[in-house]
Amino acid sequence: MPHSETSTIAIPDEAHAASHHKHEKHAEEPRPGHITFTDSTRGDRDLTLTRTRTHESHNDNRPDLSFPFGTTDLARGGFTDEYRAISETGFMPADLALRPVPSHVYRLPQALADPEKARELKQMKLVTWKENDPEDPRNWSTLYRWYITAVCAIAVVQVAFASAVITGDFRDIEHEFHVGEVVTALSVSLMVVGFGIGPLAWSPLSELYGRRPIWIIPSVIYVIFNIPCAVAKNIQTLLICRFFCGIFASAPLTLAGGTISDVWDNNERGLAIALFAAAPYGGPVLGPIVGGFVGETVGWRWILWVNMIFAGVVTAFTMTIPETFAPVLLRKRAQMLRETTGDTTITTEQELFKASLTQIITETLLRPFQMIVTEPILLLMSMYIALIYGLLYAFFFSYPVVFGENYAWNDGMVGVTFCSVLIGVALAIFVTPRIERDYLRRAAEKGGRADPEDRLPGMMIGCWFVPISLFIFGWTSPPAVMPGGGNWVGPVSSGIPFGFGMVIIYFSANAYLIDAFPGYVASALAAKTVIRSGSGAAMPLFITAMYHNLGNGWAASTWAFISAAMIPIPFLFYRYGRAIRARSKRAAA
Repeated sequence: MPHSETSTIAIPDEAHAASHHKHEKHAEEPRPGHITFTDSTRGDRDLTLTRTRTHESHNDNRPDLSFPFGTTDLARGGFTDEYRAISETGFMPADLALRPVPSHVYRLPQALADPEKARELKQMKLVTWKENDPEDPRNWSTLYRWYITAVCAIAVVQVAFASAVITGDFRDIEHEFHVGEVVTALSVSLMVVGFGIGPLAWSPLSELYGRRPIWIIPSVIYVIFNIPCAVAKNIQTLLICRFFCGIFASAPLTLAGGTISDVWDNNERGLAIALFAAAPYGGPVLGPIVGGFVGETVGWRWILWVNMIFAGVVTAFTMTIPETFAPVLLRKRAQMLRETTGDTTITTEQELFKASLTQIITETLLRPFQMIVTEPILLLMSMYIALIYGLLYAFFFSYPVVFGENYAWNDGMVGVTFCSVLIGVALAIFVTPRIERDYLRRAAEKGGRADPEDRLPGMMIGCWFVPISLFIFGWTSPPAVMPGGGNWVGPVSSGIPFGFGMVIIYFSANAYLIDAFPGYVASALAAKTVIRSGSGAAMPLFITAMYHNLGNGWAASTWAFISAAMIPIPFLFYRYGRAIRARSKRAAA
């Protein structure tokens, strides 16, 4: 069973009253793997820092996605390894646990910079995991952790599926409500808008109250909002309820990556993160496949009933996910220890440096947009991810034009054509763990400290497949290649390189943003999510008209040229990313 390496802090009982003789003894007989802080560095305390190989695949140099970025006052407390460290006593001294936020600008946490606050901090004990702690999610059985991972991935697939499943029978919705195709397309766009708005609330709430309540409550509400969608008497009801479906369905999109990071250490989660990276892109592809046949046989309302049943079953499984967020688990332990021992110095960093409501709002709603304006890495990477995500939703409207109108296939058969995209996604799932292993090799060659740019080779591979797929789609479709015989193979097969390229690009770009902004992960990912959702919401509103007016060849080629223009981005950042980060106040040094 794979393990990971974490820091183990061994604090002797007499640590706070050590004698000078003991210092001399440690100096004469050093123990391998131990670091002793002398009187000159840590006052009168003798603290031994032991590095124990309990989980051999943990890397302390990489961002900890289990850290409560959005609800901790980083200016006062900085960062800590409390949530990943393991100690023999279950505690670590607060003043030794804090470190500056990793960025190009070195800022000592205010709690350490102020001598008076530092003296107070010296008395505080941060709660940590113990050796082989059964409550530590990383110590749960491999099978159980894979079960949690599978539930997370399926939950993401379900909500992504829901956004596109309604495209299976747009014609009946247009006829029943007497509306045009653009208005009907809003049923997709508004739900995707909800995907962008919801995480702005669910992310900080999950840090404050834990992941489990946010897994359950929004998901139950999302299931309920499917009912008015299915029984809607007018288009307004359908569109409004689809929007609220998007807001509440976005909870799994917010939580899945963090939950996977809770149960797998950062150097052992390659395949798990590959599944998570593929889920938001594979899920929408399943929607038209199912929706096409359901809409054709029993009508568009049953598409929404089927979606509600699927959502209900998945929600039932998410209720089996226990709390996995280390800050919340350790905070509960600290509260229990304070009650049982009466020791008020027992605490966690999140309790010591809890962010105010104003700071949380700033971190969640303002800083992401500030970073978009001031950080070229974040802006261009988010734009690239947004383009790929938007093109995925563009396929949901361009395929019906080519195969529904030109080939005269029914909705069910049009939906089947999306299987080619699933094939590409499946291929990417096998490749992404290999990309992760290549990254770990690069990190090992650099002494365990890889640059964020070492995340980009995967993106440099995947970026070519998207424009290729669009050129294939455009120039093997009518009128360039007229229907007949096996001519459908050309445009259908274009989905394979697209599905492969989009997952590889997203996997690498997302990892690059996390590593490039380790101190501002929450804001960087929030900015990416908003831009991505905006693109996915906009595409359905004009793609059909674009293909009608420009023709299949030139409409697809337009997007192919745009995606080809994005190809230099990973190469330029691979070459100049370090220099760009050096000019940033928030990027990693």
